[in-house]
Amino acid sequence: MAEFSGDSVCLDVETIYLGGKEHIVRTNKGSVSVIVYGDPDKPALVTYPDLALNHMSCFQGLFFCPEAAALLLHNFCVYHISPPGHELGAAAVCADDPVPSADDLADQILEVLNYFRLGAVMCMGVMAGAYILTLFAMKFRERVLGLILVSPLCKAPSWTEWLCNKVMSNLLYYYGMCGMLKECLLYRYFSKEVRGNADVCESDIVQACRRLLDERQSTNVLRFLQAIDRRPDITDGLKTLKCRTLIFVGDSSPFHAEALHMTSKLDRRYCALVEVQACGSMVTEEQPHAMLIPMEYFLMGYGLYRPSQYNGSPRSPLSPSCIAPELLSPESMGLKLKPIKTRLSSKR
Repeated sequence: MAEFSGDSVCLDVETIYLGGKEHIVRTNKGSVSVIVYGDPDKPALVTYPDLALNHMSCFQGLFFCPEAAALLLHNFCVYHISPPGHELGAAAVCADDPVPSADDLADQILEVLNYFRLGAVMCMGVMAGAYILTLFAMKFRERVLGLILVSPLCKAPSWTEWLCNKVMSNLLYYYGMCGMLKECLLYRYFSKEVRGNADVCESDIVQACRRLLDERQSTNVLRFLQAIDRRPDITDGLKTLKCRTLIFVGDSSPFHAEALHMTSKLDRRYCALVEVQACGSMVTEEQPHAMLIPMEYFLMGYGLYRPSQYNGSPRSPLSPSCIAPELLSPESMGLKLKPIKTRLSSKR
């Protein structure tokens, strides 16, 4: 848990994920689970995970990193949104319920924000979750303060992704969360350095993720996969985004080229890219320390800083020379921006 006193914060990162409160928000497209951590009077940070993941398996590494937890929990109340049926202990979604589209999932986020009476929010998404949050930002620009995207998607599936999705769909339909399906997902998430091979054991984070995948309901994962597989190309709408965007991608990610494509289509005045070496798609789990310095500079643009006892630079394998020059420019990253009110005054 976190204790705040003036400009300082004391964090017990081992209990961060034990103190959150779950809310089940009923929307027009079904119920969605939201785990809330922190002081609700603080600005809101909304997260959305990738396929078959939730906050435990997608963001735990980042929030268990003490400096990152200090930066984020000192400045934000965190709202972890799970894709329908992906929350801990979720039952199988009724087979008669229509499969939501990517647009439906983006609209659900709006209903979640309205439920908590939130105004403009900071968003953090990973892969499919990054796509949903980007789509949300395009549809409801006034509700998004900024985007932190990890290995984001923006185009319709490539032939390679379509084929992989087809294989996973068949595995889910006929065999459930079987071993081969988990291998497909782990390839999607992690680099070969941590997945291991015949001579090298897979890392602890991969083993932990494998165990968490056992808890997913295959029918629920299939529904989210179908929504993402049918996603439209949103490239043309990226230029309309005026919120600042920070993109992370591992150089071993299957979506590396797509992240570069997305960066090239965004307004360069508002976008910065960080490529993380020897890392897969899920930078939040595989190399969370690589996110610290870029996030700190990014959030400085909103008048948000780390608490006093973390004044030293974060421990990060990412040297300043590895960061895109525009990220290190205070003017480019918006240091002149004023903090934006994030809570609406109207009652629910």
